[in-house]
Amino acid sequence: MHKAVIAATGLFTPDQSISNDELVLAYNTWVDGWNATNAAAIEAGEVEPKTHSSSAFIKKASGIKSRFVMDKEGILDPSRMVPRLAPRSNDEISILAEMAVKAAQQAIAAWGKPVSEIGAVICAASNMQRAYPAMAIEVQQALGIDGFAFDMNVACSSATFGIKTAADFVASGSVKAVLMVNPEICSAHLNFKDRDSHFIFGDVATAVIVEAEDQAGPGGWNIVGTKLQTQFSNAIRNNFGFLNRTHLPTDTAEPIPSDGLTDKLFVQQGRKVFKEVVPMVSEMIVEHAAELGIDPTSYKRLWLHQANINMNQLIGKRVLGREPTPEENVIILDDYANTSSAGSIIAFHLHNQGFEAGDKGLICSFGAGYSAGTVVLEKRG
Repeated sequence: MHKAVIAATGLFTPDQSISNDELVLAYNTWVDGWNATNAAAIEAGEVEPKTHSSSAFIKKASGIKSRFVMDKEGILDPSRMVPRLAPRSNDEISILAEMAVKAAQQAIAAWGKPVSEIGAVICAASNMQRAYPAMAIEVQQALGIDGFAFDMNVACSSATFGIKTAADFVASGSVKAVLMVNPEICSAHLNFKDRDSHFIFGDVATAVIVEAEDQAGPGGWNIVGTKLQTQFSNAIRNNFGFLNRTHLPTDTAEPIPSDGLTDKLFVQQGRKVFKEVVPMVSEMIVEHAAELGIDPTSYKRLWLHQANINMNQLIGKRVLGREPTPEENVIILDDYANTSSAGSIIAFHLHNQGFEAGDKGLICSFGAGYSAGTVVLEKRG
């Protein structure tokens, strides 16, 4: 068996960002228009009026201050409130693959080795823009990588599941190195007309190179252990899929519109998720550490999934047994918001400095499914 290491990471960040104030202005403008259109029904008590959002509400509920997006104009247009992304021909690289390639190129440059050393590509993300051909194969072709590639989806836990899969491929000797990418355009599956969730997501792409320890150069991170867990729950759900068109009540074959069919977009029961996921993840982290003979309070840094600052702070407190410092429990969602699978990798990519050889840290993701994954890392000399 070959031990695996994380040798390099990469990050692609869109050049457009939306502040809470900008998002709230667009949302409240839409609310005012909706309430005016439905004034008679509201007056008759047939429907409830929509209520305004606020920057203070968003920050208190989530810790988010802004988010990067692939298209700002479409989201902030009160008559649209959906990103506007132009279709591409089949001869052009798709937008998710393009984002993944940019993140991968950064990781490959940091790695400093030829792509011929990579034997597999995994595209692990919440939403693929098509069923097939696989996004991973498109990324593989764009980068000139031989071997094999495939997509995988475990919602917000996709990156840790991807790292585990990559480490297993390396451990078995199937390949020398694996490229794992996480392109996420979360703004496209978010309902910007839902006050409880319109602020949650942002867009980004990350990349991780996992390779065999016996061929790795100095630096990087030993993968000490990985652990995965799933438990079925409807508390976070997205019902968009190819079968939607078979549900149409008439003979028309027109795609189902998103308005009025919000379960085809991201929906969640936020309080239920908080109540159930925090103990599930906290216990999993502590149990995994015990299985590895590690005191979890000794972790120098936690790179958790960036879903909600309150969840992250409580998980950090339960794992470390005290209030963690900002250096110990990394938060990047104030600038990036929730980027689904990419969040914990962004945190790791941007904040992995200050470690001595032998120091340990933890990448952890959790989300819909429920699903959760932990990756224990040790700094290499």
